[in-house]
Amino acid sequence: MRTRSVGQGTAAGVAASLLLVLAVAACGRGERPIDADDGADPVAQAQTAAPGFASPTLAAIKRRGRLNCGVHEGLVGFAYTDNRGDWRGFDADFCRALAAAVLGNANAVRFVPLTGSQRFEALRSGRIDVLWRSTSWTLTREAKEGVRFAGVNYYDGQGFLVRRALDLASAAELNGARVCVQRGSTSELNVADWFRERGLEYTPVVSANEEAARAAYAREDCDAFSADVSALAAARTTLSNPEQHTILPDVISKEPLGPAVKRGDEAWTSVVRWTLNALILAEELGVTRDNAEEMASQSRNATVRRLLGREGEVGQMLGLRNDWAKAAIEAQGNYGEIFARNVGPDSPLDLARGLNAQWNATPGGLIYALPIR
Repeated sequence: MRTRSVGQGTAAGVAASLLLVLAVAACGRGERPIDADDGADPVAQAQTAAPGFASPTLAAIKRRGRLNCGVHEGLVGFAYTDNRGDWRGFDADFCRALAAAVLGNANAVRFVPLTGSQRFEALRSGRIDVLWRSTSWTLTREAKEGVRFAGVNYYDGQGFLVRRALDLASAAELNGARVCVQRGSTSELNVADWFRERGLEYTPVVSANEEAARAAYAREDCDAFSADVSALAAARTTLSNPEQHTILPDVISKEPLGPAVKRGDEAWTSVVRWTLNALILAEELGVTRDNAEEMASQSRNATVRRLLGREGEVGQMLGLRNDWAKAAIEAQGNYGEIFARNVGPDSPLDLARGLNAQWNATPGGLIYALPIR
């Protein structure tokens, strides 16, 4: 009995010692006894707290007092200079609206005309703050070009411009044709895919830029010119006899066009994104260039009041004034006004809204504003 008692005591001592060793080891690994202070770790709190909304690009623009906006070097309806040398067009108007939102002055813009091969390098190098140049949002461009897209302001697709004299009803009849395309563009790749998948033959006539491809088509160096439908509509207006040319009904790709910014400045991406959304939402709510001031002072709609800076502090969240969206709308109008004036019924292009109609229109389109609240 005595021996058993000693054994039991020894076992108890060993167990107690083992528990002590384990507790010490656990503390050494950073684990705490269960009765320790369970308050939040301040370091962990700092790591999980929302980061401050600060944009180096926005700060630079404010210091400079000017927005540098990359645009097409000359595309009717989207970005071109008029007979006074002033920039006009769908993309140019969005540049001015962004300048109004950020700086309170729609004219505080330096337009930088860029070719297709120059545009992404101009962003990466900081030569421009935003690229608003009929540029398709693709995975490859985000993954390889060092850019981020802030949204879509025009849903397009690639088609074919041909002479009516060819009497073609479909692009499927272009077997053996010469097709003008721009080098290094999604248009060049899409044409190759489309003909290969259908077992059709064609001869690519590749030009350095879109303007050269249009000129090649005008000289009849090719039978068809392939590009975004909006670009084809613009190209047709520049031909000596536009009525002798037609855009075939075939649309061979999806081309979501929108503004791009340099990768690495998430806050600036948000400023561009929400300015675009503000213009889209303004159309949905019936806020126009002419009535924005009146609606800001009289509307009882909470969404309208937030949009126009009369309720909440949405602008301050972005590092802007609370009336940033109102300034953008008053500068160039809402999305629908910008569309109609530059590429829609009030323009030489006379393009239908189609996919670019508001989501709740009849018939509905893909234009849909994210909630501003």
